[in-house]
Order: sequence, then structure tokens, then C-alpha cells
Amino acid sequence: MLHPRPMNNASIERRRRKIEFRDRQEPARAGWRARHDFYHSEDLRALRFLVPPGASVLAVGCGDGAVLAGLEPGRGVGIDPSGQAVAAARAAHPHLEFNTVDFEAGEPLATAGETFDVILLAETVGWIDDIEQTLVKLHNLCHADTRVVIAYHAPLWEPMLRVAAGFGLKAPMRDSNWLGMPALAAVLDLAGFEVIRREWRTLVPFRLLGLGTLVNRLIAPLPGIRQLCLRNYLVARSRAVAQPRPTSASVVIPARNEKGNIEAAVVRLPQFCERVEIVFVEGHSKDGTLDEMHRVKAAYPDRDIKILVQDGKGKGDAVRKGFAAATGDVLMILDADLTVPPEDMPKFFRQIAEGRGEFINGTRLVYPMEDEAMRTLNRIANYAFSVIFTWLLNQRFTDTLCGTKVLRKRHYEAIAANRLYFGDFDPFGDFDLIFGAIKLNLKVVEVPIRYLARTYGETQISRFRHGLLLLKMVVFAWRKLKAY
Repeated sequence: MLHPRPMNNASIERRRRKIEFRDRQEPARAGWRARHDFYHSEDLRALRFLVPPGASVLAVGCGDGAVLAGLEPGRGVGIDPSGQAVAAARAAHPHLEFNTVDFEAGEPLATAGETFDVILLAETVGWIDDIEQTLVKLHNLCHADTRVVIAYHAPLWEPMLRVAAGFGLKAPMRDSNWLGMPALAAVLDLAGFEVIRREWRTLVPFRLLGLGTLVNRLIAPLPGIRQLCLRNYLVARSRAVAQPRPTSASVVIPARNEKGNIEAAVVRLPQFCERVEIVFVEGHSKDGTLDEMHRVKAAYPDRDIKILVQDGKGKGDAVRKGFAAATGDVLMILDADLTVPPEDMPKFFRQIAEGRGEFINGTRLVYPMEDEAMRTLNRIANYAFSVIFTWLLNQRFTDTLCGTKVLRKRHYEAIAANRLYFGDFDPFGDFDLIFGAIKLNLKVVEVPIRYLARTYGETQISRFRHGLLLLKMVVFAWRKLKAY
């Protein structure tokens, strides 16, 4: 575990002056917030997207507690070195917990052994003396799924904000740290954290009769323009907290008219962990696929095989049914056409087991493909959509439609529990999982696979119908992940 460094005399004096400044400014804080309510509401909207409601949240440098309260945490704890700020927070939000903690002086941030789902530093990196040292102290408060969320002004806006403060148009400012995203990401890395997500928000900090809202929703997220936004947000996870190593996996195989591939899927799938459960989900086939599943289950009694028949239609419905019945620590999808080799499943499991990622997505667009594995028009479209979705999701996605996706069962359950945000929109099932993982701030890792040509049956992908569906998903993602 990383350990913080002791403070020198100069740091102690700077800290004392900063605390006195924050104490003096506290009585006017509510007034400044009211005068700039649009800006603060836009900031809170962005934070509420990144922080799920009901989470346990520690706000480091909580000020008057308004941001913490606005996040509606299941348990909210705010700490600040300013006694005046903490007194105001307690009076305004008695249902939350606030403590005066001089965390830069080495005082403990929370009760020993306590962890939080989210640790929030809103504006805090601007006034603390040593950002790295403060971040190092957070590891002891992290569990395997804790996310550190940092919100701060973009350095591009520093001159304008200083001028505004000079004319009394915003709260007075002391000398501050002005770090852009690359610098903050570098400091997080030094402190033992891995950046998972970056967001840029609020191009116009004023309401302007509704024009500010329109610009911030539709124009501010665009490539090239988003770097001009006032607010920067980073989400990171601790590299010092080990993920529990899974011992079992459930491989869900949706199958419709795939009789010729059922036995091969079982025979070729390695026993890559202590318990590998195979969950077939049959989709009302006309070629005897269901009978073949039962035959194969009887023929291989040493394999843990479960057979389900889906109630609805589409792969998405089949995946949800299979995942609901699965009992493994890790949930995996293997398409029954076997164009993704079953022999590659251990590579996906390893990324989860070793903690490199939390949502593992296959990509067919790295290695050369077998002839006829993917038609030229499909390949061009996939490359185009990979660029679009990488921007929309703010994480690298080169192949959203690769059928093989892997995540821990607890993460899938969290996605399912929060499905109301997106609704039942995806017959494929791919985007239901991808968008859900992004909303949960899961670490995405892509695993290249060699995409094989089909050896049995016919593809169930329609270039034009499914191409239109992809366009629909782009619009849907824009609305739910960008223009929220």
C-alpha cells in the first residue's frame, strides 16, 4: 500500500492561510451559489450521471455540502478543513454526516476500515497543497469497485475566471492549481490510480433564456468543441485494491437453428477455471437444435450443462434469460455460430481474473479474417461505427457487435438493476451491456480474436436492417450518454 509523505513548514503555512480564507468566504457561499444556479445545476447534472443514486459517497473538500446532498447518496460523508463550511453543511443537510478534517495535515479521512462506493473531489484539486499525497490517502477507503470522481475547471478558463472574480462576478479566488486532464491523469497514475473515464461539460455557464441548455446538450459534447468546456471530470479506480479472483464462470450460448454447432461448442470449450457452467438458451429453432442440446447434455455428463428455452425473441432476450439463470462468478457470451473460437474464452476470463478489466469485449477487427467471415460492406461499416462509438462512450470500442462479452455477475446485476435509465431498447443485447457498463464506469478492455467463417447454417445478420439498427443505437447513445 502507498503511504503519504510528511508536510514541510512551508506547506503547513500555506494550509493555514487556505483554511482561514475558506472560513472567511463561507458565509457568502450560498449567495454565490444562488447567483450562479444554472452553472451549479449543470455541474450537478454531470456528477449525477457519473455517481449512481444510493451509493455511499465520501466528499473530500465538501464545502457547504450542497453537491453531496444533490447526489442523493445512500450514505453521504463530507469532510473539509474549514470548520465554518462543515457547520454550514450540518445545518443545511442534517441527514448527512460532516466532519472537520484537516486531511492535508495527516488527520484520518474516515473511520478505520471504512470504504465508499464513490470518493468525490469537486474543486478540491484546485486548493490542496499536494494532490498526489491526498490521492494516496484514498486507497485505504477504496473497495474493489470504488470510483474516484474528480471535477474541476479547465485551465483554458483561468484568465476569464480571474477577470470575473476581479469584477466581483464570481467568488474570490486564491492562488490555485490549474491542471488539465492530461496533468490530472498523470498525477492519478503517480498516486496509484487508473483513469477509466473523461468527460467535458458546460460550454455556456449561463442560462441565456434557454440557449445555454441547448448549447450544453447538443453542441458542447461534439469532438473538438468539448475541449473548450469549462468543466472537466475524471473517473478513476485504485490499482492498490485487488479484485477478488473468480473461481467459476457461466458461458451463455444463445442458439437458434444452430444444431450443427452444439456439440462442437461443448467439446471445444476448455475447462479454464474450477467450474465452467454451460448455459444453452434455445430460440425456437426449426432444425432440431433443442433436441440436439439434450442429446449433447446426456452424452457429456462430466460437463455442467444447463438448457433453457427463451420466452421472447432475439439474442438480447436470450442473453438476459441465460444471465439470470447463470451461477458463475463471471458471465460470458459465446455465439453459437462459433465464429469466435470457443478456445479463446480463457483469454477473456484471464482479463477479468487478473483485474485488467471489468467489461471485456471481443474485437474482430484486429487480426485478418477468414475469407467470407465478414462481407466487405459489413467490415467498412464496423470500422466507421467503431470510431463513432469510441467517441460516444469515451472508452475505446473497435467492435461493438462482436458477440463475445464478459463481465462479473455482480456487475451484470448492477447493470440490470439500473436498466431503467436506458429501458428495453436493444434486441441484440450488445448495447444493453455496453451502455450499462459505461454508465457504471466499468473498466473496458478489448481482446482481439480471429474471426472465423461459419461452418454450419446461415448468418442471422441482415446488413441493411441491422445497419439501420446501428444508426438508431448511435442516436440513442447520443441522447442518453451525451445530451443528457
